Amino acid sequence: MNSRRTFLQKSAIVGAGAALLPGFAYGTIGLDQSEKLNVGLIGVGLRGTNHLENLLLRKDVNIAAVCDIDPTRIAIAKDVVSKAGGKPPKVFGSNDYDYRNLLELKEVDAVIVATPWLWHTRMAVDAMKAGKYVGVEVSASNTLEECWDLVNAHEETGTHMMILENVNYRRDIMAVLNMVKQKVFGELVHFRCGYQHDLREVKFNNGKQPYGGGVEFGEKAISEAKWRTEHSVKRNADVYPTHGLGPIAVMADINRGNRFVSMTSHATKAIGLHNYIVKVGGEEHPNAKVKFKQGDVITSTLETANGETIIITHDCNLPRPYSLGFRVQGSNGLWENDGNRMYIEGQSKAHAWDEDKEWLAKYDHPLWKKYGEYALDAGHGGMDFFVINSFVESAKENTAPPMDAYDAAAWSAVTPLSEASIENNGSPQYFPDFTRGMWMKRKPYQWMKDTY
Repeated sequence: MNSRRTFLQKSAIVGAGAALLPGFAYGTIGLDQSEKLNVGLIGVGLRGTNHLENLLLRKDVNIAAVCDIDPTRIAIAKDVVSKAGGKPPKVFGSNDYDYRNLLELKEVDAVIVATPWLWHTRMAVDAMKAGKYVGVEVSASNTLEECWDLVNAHEETGTHMMILENVNYRRDIMAVLNMVKQKVFGELVHFRCGYQHDLREVKFNNGKQPYGGGVEFGEKAISEAKWRTEHSVKRNADVYPTHGLGPIAVMADINRGNRFVSMTSHATKAIGLHNYIVKVGGEEHPNAKVKFKQGDVITSTLETANGETIIITHDCNLPRPYSLGFRVQGSNGLWENDGNRMYIEGQSKAHAWDEDKEWLAKYDHPLWKKYGEYALDAGHGGMDFFVINSFVESAKENTAPPMDAYDAAAWSAVTPLSEASIENNGSPQYFPDFTRGMWMKRKPYQWMKDTY
């Protein structure tokens, strides 16, 4: 931590975001490199506090305000700011809509929304209408109407928003993106991805342990179990698609020369959460009578305009190790994250896998080569360092972020479309074109450009 803190405080990574931004010129926000970006945080739970800690390590950021309806989280946030030597931020959280008073602060340039899912879109839209550069946590939207709300607010106000998908910055993902852009895999054909993560101890949490220790959710629970589990009760859908789909969408140039055109989804039976309640709390526990709507494994297949297919898996209610299940396949070979293996025709031994370690090292992204040692302790293996850096640099220049409102809408739309497909026995769903045809002209972001 000390090496990273010293580096950030000395340099503030001025200009590092350029490698993650579009190839066109920056706009202006009236901030030069000597001025600070004033940031407000809406939601300072575990994820919001992680963002807060990373922002406080930057010399070019000031925490102007924090908002949360939980007084305990506000106290923690204020303590984090104080220990970092920052000025006390203005505090909001008297009711669910007090965040709007934060948005009225003229001194706030940008906001980060890290609240429960149901609030993401309405807060992001309000922030754009208030003229604030906004970063929103994943998923960005719950319904197709909300997806359009994000796009419409961006287009009507001219204000930018960034979906804070940190997996796009994972080291192996950026190395594989490098390989994709250099055509190592040849012409792209097929992808697999998803969110495969045993979250039973997150969905049920009574506070006896940091995670787990009970089978409570809703008002009797703490942290994410207060709100996240309710989605599994009421929705049979892939409610968390962007960790897998975000990186794949960038590789496939979605919204920038390509787009999603249709999707089908299927769900298994729902037994995992019930079995967990019975195992931990007993058959007589009141929650053992809850009927969960969400299937334990949900599989969606997307088709793109350029002829690729993408399989997305949501698997969070059964016992299993963590995996995002990435597979990138082209006419010349493929990479599979599960098994850490690579095969490139003409370079790998015929019909035999290579370990991916040497390939990933050979194509390591320039940003990771340059800043990896400072990023590793930022959270999630260093991904959080790069996603926050990209957000700050984009906001300082008031330029389009690498993952914008159109991406947030397209990636998040998997949730309502999967719900509709499952409800209709796997029927195909038309995928809206949130760019209104502009995907044919929009240029891919130059993620590989090292301009500093």
